[in-house]
Amino acid sequence: MLATELPTRPEDLTVSSLNEVIKAHTPNVSLDSFEVVESHLWGEGQASSAGRIIIEPTYSSASPENLPRRIVVKVAKSAPGDKVETGGSGSGQLYENEVNVYAQLRPADFMISPVTLGGRFDPQTKTFMLLLEDLRDREAVFPSVKTDINIAQMQSMLDQYASLHARYWNHPEFGRSMGWLEDHTRGAIHDLFTSDTVAGFAEYQVATTQFKQEMLQRLRMTPKELHGQFQRAQAHQSTLPQTLCHGDAHIGNTYLLPNDQVGLLDWQLSARGYCMHDISYIITTGLSIEQRRTHERDLVTYYREQLCARGVTDVPSMNDMWSEYRRAMAWNLYIGWLITPVVNYGWDITVMAVLRTITAYEDHETHKALADI
Repeated sequence: MLATELPTRPEDLTVSSLNEVIKAHTPNVSLDSFEVVESHLWGEGQASSAGRIIIEPTYSSASPENLPRRIVVKVAKSAPGDKVETGGSGSGQLYENEVNVYAQLRPADFMISPVTLGGRFDPQTKTFMLLLEDLRDREAVFPSVKTDINIAQMQSMLDQYASLHARYWNHPEFGRSMGWLEDHTRGAIHDLFTSDTVAGFAEYQVATTQFKQEMLQRLRMTPKELHGQFQRAQAHQSTLPQTLCHGDAHIGNTYLLPNDQVGLLDWQLSARGYCMHDISYIITTGLSIEQRRTHERDLVTYYREQLCARGVTDVPSMNDMWSEYRRAMAWNLYIGWLITPVVNYGWDITVMAVLRTITAYEDHETHKALADI
């Protein structure tokens, strides 16, 4: 490994590497030893663009009580053929924001999100390490588009997004202490998603994955046209009230707790943006097509009421929110799922997610909504 590279495989983890990351975030905690009990690396159908190594730690006697029984060590994607000596392992560059969110904003302090013991991103090698509580110890269930989500659970999800969005609504620190936070029209993630590389990858996905090709044929649109549409939507929405968006608010980035409580995880695409970026995506991917068609307007209304209840005084009108909800579908389809390889989540999940997002795009005539701006 390079001198600064952070571990990406279970066999690379050491007590010293873990403690080095922990001490900057929770200096009163340290490990004496640990045991690897599970690992889920990229390419196994259970990890999208990062790996997860689950360990059972033995804490030092000086550490406080009530620490996580197990820790999920989130690491940069590692696959056969990666050449770390040429500048990084996999797609770790997507995770600088996530490390910053957990380490600096500490979402578990004000909403339902995993407790963090530490995080570090290395800009030279694009590797990272993030230490999170293993949510299964709280009886968490991790849903996907194959999970039957009820309306009470969806409202709980919207409660979490409302808590996040209200806290950072037009926040004065966006250009100061939170200057590290990118927005949807500026920064490394924006540059990646609008690059020729991603555009070419979308073309490749459509050309080589038959169901994506035929679903896009239903729209009578090309990947290039969709690429332009999501950029148009985000450029427009950057002129509207800004908040901290989770950024990748599909159902697979949530977890269900007992009593219909819901938490948010996977913050790597967090950015300053317009609230409907998150809300359109969670409703579209979290509910069946029939549920969404029946309940989505009431759910957007519910979310708006929650912003008001949390003290946002300049909440957009329902008509304005609904228009932006429709426009945000372009990102959901193109970046959310059209460019996502089947290997990331497996066949069933990928097909269902593309079906839900493309149907919502059709239902809301997103191309017309974007033509109006």
